[in-house]
Amino acid sequence: MYAVILAGGKGVRLRPYTTALPKPLVPIGDQHAILEIVLRQLSGAGFTRCTIAIGHLGEIIRAYVGDGSQWGMNIDYATEESPLGTMGPLLNLRDRLPENFLVMNGDVLTDLDYADVLRSHEASGAPLTIATYPRKVHIDFGVLTTADSRVVGFTEKPSMDYHVSMGVYGLSRSTLDGYTPGLPLGFDELVIDLLGAENPPHSYAFDGYWLDIGRPDDYDRANAEFTSRKSLLLKGA
Repeated sequence: MYAVILAGGKGVRLRPYTTALPKPLVPIGDQHAILEIVLRQLSGAGFTRCTIAIGHLGEIIRAYVGDGSQWGMNIDYATEESPLGTMGPLLNLRDRLPENFLVMNGDVLTDLDYADVLRSHEASGAPLTIATYPRKVHIDFGVLTTADSRVVGFTEKPSMDYHVSMGVYGLSRSTLDGYTPGLPLGFDELVIDLLGAENPPHSYAFDGYWLDIGRPDDYDRANAEFTSRKSLLLKGA
């Protein structure tokens, strides 16, 4: 099984932590880098090959990870000379990609079964599989529905339920056909194109543990919770 880890971002939201360190190497808990946790999880799930897309401070990531042998993996690198968006780095890798593979952000902390995401993607026949997570937003105000300057509905402090992308995807190489290597390609652009072509992505619903470490609040929470959740996050790794 093959994975691509996207680790080229500047981590602006996590400054000053990311002033000298790339975001995937910011430490969690007892000094484990986020990227190390991800690689141990992938290895434990049966992934043997991985490409890390690097950009900002990428040489530090290359020096830290090396060839991946310490995790029983074969790891190589793809360097972004300029920002290419979420999916853009994959276009330059297309010739070395298998037909189905995992793509994920390098700052995800979760107990998601990465192998099952890939299996589900292959079984679905969809061009793209998106791991999704439920979120709830509480509105602290009374919400009015208006029409023609009249109030036609009212809800007191409602809650909204929705699903967000976890930053983990199953992808088919053929889905990248038609896009130009070297040009940016965002996750949003790819999804909109697939919806427009009536070839919708598959949803992999997940309701376990997930934090997006790119958010300062989630980073602080990860540090507070890691010790108690270490056995869960690193099971089988």
